[in-house]
Amino acid sequence: MIHPTAVIDPRADLAPDVSVGPYSIIGPQVSLGAGAEVGAHVVLEGRVRVGARVRVGHGAIIGGLPQDLKFRDGTPVGVSLGDDTVVREYVTIHRATREGHDTVVGRHCLVMASSHIAHDCVLGDHIIIINYAGLTGHITVGDRVTIGGHSGIHPFSRIGTYAYIGGCSKVTQDVPPFVVVDGMPATARSVNVVGMRRGGINADSRRQVQTAFRLLYRSGLAPGAAVRRVKEELGEHPLVARLVEFVEGSKRGIVPGFDRSGRTRSEAIEEGIS
Repeated sequence: MIHPTAVIDPRADLAPDVSVGPYSIIGPQVSLGAGAEVGAHVVLEGRVRVGARVRVGHGAIIGGLPQDLKFRDGTPVGVSLGDDTVVREYVTIHRATREGHDTVVGRHCLVMASSHIAHDCVLGDHIIIINYAGLTGHITVGDRVTIGGHSGIHPFSRIGTYAYIGGCSKVTQDVPPFVVVDGMPATARSVNVVGMRRGGINADSRRQVQTAFRLLYRSGLAPGAAVRRVKEELGEHPLVARLVEFVEGSKRGIVPGFDRSGRTRSEAIEEGIS
């Protein structure tokens, strides 16, 4: 299952049933789990852990040096890919910068062609990243998030579980769980009902989250007052509690709401039209 033109360091740890395509390069600290498939012209360098049944598309580069001027080569860091994840053609995933850490992509993820995941990102499970999306350093992404093509996300941002980021979006603040955002800069538009339904979340729970969203983004209240009202009226519901916890824990602030005039809600308030 190993093409004769592939260059594989003898110290690499490969499961017996892996496949490696033509002209790929596998470094000494690489580990490939059972059933992993590596395409042609792939480079796996540094400490890279590839889970079982992972597929890596042609031309992908995983474990490359981070684009961080503070990084010192030789720092014990790496990249980890969870079981059953698919990384398509020409994707780049850089190793972490903090000693002892990995850039992490969870299980059952799909990273589409030519996307980039920068150093120190930590991604959960069942995430879809669409073509040419760019995740800069230190981003955290919750489970079952979809990130639209050509989108860019600011360093240190957090993306909550079940969030949906529209294509060509510019995300500069945290995206709360269950929320659909879109635009440049990205603003909150609605609740990701379709994604929640597909994830097995029942109708009553979806309605509770929709009510919380309206209080947070459509009530006209300042964010702090809106969160207090959400906690008073809906706070005991576990999904709403997760939403509130995320908002209260945000250091960058959450994405603003969308106003039909095209302004963000904060701009509308400042101009006295809300």
